[in-house]
Amino acid sequence: MTRKEFDYDRPFQCEAGGVIEHLKVVYHISEGYFKDGVSDPEAIRALAHDAAGKKKVVWITHALTANSDPSDWWPELVGPGKFFDTGKYIVICANMLGSAYGSSGPASPKPDTVTPDKPAGRPYYFSFPKVTVRDIVNAEILLRKHLRIEKIDLIVGGSIGGFQALEWAIMEPDVIKTAAFIACGSRVTPWLTAHNESQRMALEADSTFRACGSLKGGEAGLKAARAMALISYRSYEGYNATQSEQDTDTLFADRAASYERYQGKKLADRFDAYSYWYLTYSVDSHNVGRGRGDVREALGSIKARSIVIGIDSDDLFPVEEQRFIAENIPGAEYHEITSKFGHDGFLLEYGQISEILKKEI
Repeated sequence: MTRKEFDYDRPFQCEAGGVIEHLKVVYHISEGYFKDGVSDPEAIRALAHDAAGKKKVVWITHALTANSDPSDWWPELVGPGKFFDTGKYIVICANMLGSAYGSSGPASPKPDTVTPDKPAGRPYYFSFPKVTVRDIVNAEILLRKHLRIEKIDLIVGGSIGGFQALEWAIMEPDVIKTAAFIACGSRVTPWLTAHNESQRMALEADSTFRACGSLKGGEAGLKAARAMALISYRSYEGYNATQSEQDTDTLFADRAASYERYQGKKLADRFDAYSYWYLTYSVDSHNVGRGRGDVREALGSIKARSIVIGIDSDDLFPVEEQRFIAENIPGAEYHEITSKFGHDGFLLEYGQISEILKKEI
């Protein structure tokens, strides 16, 4: 897939207030979008939806700390010859606003700090506006229009990616033909917000976080936050299956502790605490019913053929949340997959997911 950038030349108004003056959206798109090396959307518009319908559009919406290249974090499903065949389909994934992977966020240079002497400027840090899931989707819609894509044959997302897919199916009901919502809910629960707040507390407990001296600020807090989050992403059975002590005479169990430290460092090496803090608030903004009567009414407005997938061991988004979504979207199908790995099953159980979706593209 090819990495591209979309720059929006007008102010972008955020739902909670505040404006992003120079909106940037980083995205990846399969080479199938291009024709003879031409990348001008006007020149290849017909390619996306030609008369023969040879190129279907698959839009993948990513989860919390992923990037816009799904072949990186979903390698078993995305790529040449894979289920989401980047040679056969036009596959697109946009990096969320607020992320650390290039789209506008707290780690981006604040425009008024960029000078000839300091071309890199200074990051926004906490002066960046808080963004909601609807803001994220509105930015993706701007990208869709920029690419001259009129229909999305399949949108698929898990976790906060599922939030985006739900919002988009409501916001543009005539654009989305088929939607797959995996391991997500229609509104953030107190249970999920409590997890997010505990992680924000870990960030705030790091004295370097509010100092804003560099994007390495809050690194120790980020490691702790990631370790806390990982427990909610996995399950009792999964941890016991993969992190059990090998020595029957172990005095102090450490294997799972070592794994937690490793995963905390792994995220801190590729992400920053400020982007993480903002994205947890984006999660807390999720409520498809806001301003639309209620959640049921909003779900009832979805026209797309809808596939809802739950994971039997998911403690963060129990299957009753997916069943609720399916019950309230007209004609929706509910499927449940089996996994030892809790919420992260949406990343790991690719065989079961592809089996469910094989008739949808």
